[in-house]
Amino acid sequence: MFDHIIVPVDLSEQNTMAVRTAIGLARNGGFVTLLHVVETLDLPYEEVAEFYDRLEARAGARLEEIAVPLAEAGVEFEQLVLFGDPAAEIIEFAASASNSLIVLRSHRIDPDQPTGGWATLSYKLAILSETPILLVKQAANA
Repeated sequence: MFDHIIVPVDLSEQNTMAVRTAIGLARNGGFVTLLHVVETLDLPYEEVAEFYDRLEARAGARLEEIAVPLAEAGVEFEQLVLFGDPAAEIIEFAASASNSLIVLRSHRIDPDQPTGGWATLSYKLAILSETPILLVKQAANA
């Protein structure tokens, strides 16, 4: 159905269900992009270049780990690290990919504090992206 599945990840263990869902959707010839966006600081690049280099290396190593189930399932994929505002970078990347779907983890808002948690990346993408979004909730015991 979708040719290109984009899975934005935050490098935590909480991305498991989103990756599993992407595998299921891409099994019949789809392509997956594991995407991590390093949020940038409002400082001259020269002052933080080494810091960004370390973050990019760390992100690349973690993406390798997250990609293992994709490789084991025989799904074609790429790993990509971008820099900037996470929501804006994901939206821009997704807009450049034809017939794509964004699959990402979501979270459950605490019913005791229903006004908190609305500024999450998943919420921003769901509201702002023109690309279809599939939000996947991670089970509490997964």
